[in-house]
Amino acid sequence: MLAAALVLGAVAVALAWPVPVALAKAEWPARAPARALMLWQGIALGGAFAMIGALLAFAAVPAGSLAAAAEHLMPALLHGAIPPEYAVIHLAALTLAFGLVLHLALNLGQTAVRAERERRRQHELVAVLGDPMPGVPRTLVLAHPEPFAYCVPGLRTATVLTDGLVDALRPDELAAVIAHERAHLDQFHHLVLLSFRAWHSALPWFPIANRAERAVSLLTEMLADDTARRQVGDASLGAAMVLVGASGEPGAYADSGGVSPDREMLDARLARLGISR
Repeated sequence: MLAAALVLGAVAVALAWPVPVALAKAEWPARAPARALMLWQGIALGGAFAMIGALLAFAAVPAGSLAAAAEHLMPALLHGAIPPEYAVIHLAALTLAFGLVLHLALNLGQTAVRAERERRRQHELVAVLGDPMPGVPRTLVLAHPEPFAYCVPGLRTATVLTDGLVDALRPDELAAVIAHERAHLDQFHHLVLLSFRAWHSALPWFPIANRAERAVSLLTEMLADDTARRQVGDASLGAAMVLVGASGEPGAYADSGGVSPDREMLDARLARLGISR
């Protein structure tokens, strides 16, 4: 079990620093955002399971296996008689493993609850302040001079535009923005971002958590861009992004609460289209 603990620990360390750093610096994710997004998800899940597994494996070293350790320690939880072969360090590893699981689960739950509350609030606001866009289902227009757009996920989805945006864009450019927002909703990007936001919230001191959330946010924007590109072409999407980028980003989530698209991300997205601001 000690060898297993060491191997899992090495995997956890690799997935906690060198692997995500290399991925964040790589250029190929811009060419294959879907694959890169899957890889980030694998890194996050693999790193968490490896860390927890390493702690559990180390805690089970005196017993030789996890099953034997559970058989030895379960009676101790009821009667308080801990077998003498389990040192303090083994019990500390076991406690840390269960504490980490509980901490991650609670942060995921809290993040989900906050996001759901914000989504409900946004739905209530846009239902009162927004006007349905003629001929475009699930799309509302707010009376606001600044050109920006965002989407509200949930059981009832909505794409929200401002009349400043509608007035500023040509029909093909407006179609690009709407396609971009709907791609976020149809591909459930809010759920992907929710998990990484929870990871960042659980480990705010962990630099890779912030790097991962930012990288995943950019990748979801690129995936939504690709959907819009297929529908209206690069030129229309790029023109809309350049115009809206000065005031607000297409694809900004109403319930983001964490990393949001910014100018640096906009430049990276435009570079894929061969456009510079």
